[in-house]
Amino acid sequence: MEAPATTRQLKVARELQKHLAEIIRSKGMAAFDGAMVTVSEVRISPDLSVAKVFVSIFPSAKAESVMGLLQENVRGLRGELGHRVARQLRIVPELVFLLDSSIDYAEHIDALLKK
Repeated sequence: MEAPATTRQLKVARELQKHLAEIIRSKGMAAFDGAMVTVSEVRISPDLSVAKVFVSIFPSAKAESVMGLLQENVRGLRGELGHRVARQLRIVPELVFLLDSSIDYAEHIDALLKK
């Protein structure tokens, strides 16, 4: 089990989430195969070197292709992020994109409740 995040980790994660959401939104849905990509959470390692970026993708049928696009463009996204947080952080963390499946889980529970 992970140790609870420090205040600094939480602040940095929130800042990264805000900037990554803006960067992804600025690229538009066309850049992501017409899917809507939302940065739902960012968790950062204690040494601030790795950021796990949880994204939810709608429609979820395009999740695999969008995750591939994010992986291909990770260097460009990290570079753009670096320009935005250069004043606050010495090193820009490595970005690891993970699929946030909580929306799918919620839809599944909703479908079960309707039965």
